[in-house]
Amino acid sequence: MIGATLWAWTLTRADIIDRIAVSVGNRVITESDLDREIRVIAFLDRAKGKPDFSPAGKRAAAERMVEQKLIRRELETSRYPVPAASEVEPVIEKFKKDSFPGDAEYRRALADAGITEQDLKDELFWQRTLLLFIGVRFRPGIQVTAQEIRDYFDKVVQPAAQAARPGQTVELEDYHDQIEQKISGERVDQAVDTWLKEARRRTEVVFHEEVFQ
Repeated sequence: MIGATLWAWTLTRADIIDRIAVSVGNRVITESDLDREIRVIAFLDRAKGKPDFSPAGKRAAAERMVEQKLIRRELETSRYPVPAASEVEPVIEKFKKDSFPGDAEYRRALADAGITEQDLKDELFWQRTLLLFIGVRFRPGIQVTAQEIRDYFDKVVQPAAQAARPGQTVELEDYHDQIEQKISGERVDQAVDTWLKEARRRTEVVFHEEVFQ
């Protein structure tokens, strides 16, 4: 009887500690999920300093995680391709090499940040999954015409280039690919944003405000 009472008390304590931060349809983002997301992103972007656990920082992280839930649901229901887990390994190795003197320092930094290497791998795998989803789902429908490239060159690139290098000839051919990539990138971002807004409109998303105080 005592054991059952202790188990129930422990379960209740765990439920209280790991509160639901956001409900996304029939899925949830818990407070510990939110905490881990903030810590991992700060660890990956070390130049920006410490994790931001302010109400605004939590809200921004939660918004990213809501989008993640919506995209994951689309990935599962529509069977989009996902990258191989092994693709993350060289990314991890490069990050370690660029950011730490050695493996010991890397392991110590993980512990200090309150995350595991698996947390890091999961985030990097998600980032690659997102890029693949965007490439398959949205990029094929994006087209940029020669006239649009010419107009952007005339209105934006040429004046800026001539101001930076007076007297030098500025040719469209030197900037063609960059302009095309910029325009197509902006349109992909717009398409993704429109899709996310529509997916969110169809899904009940509830923020539990007590977590964001």
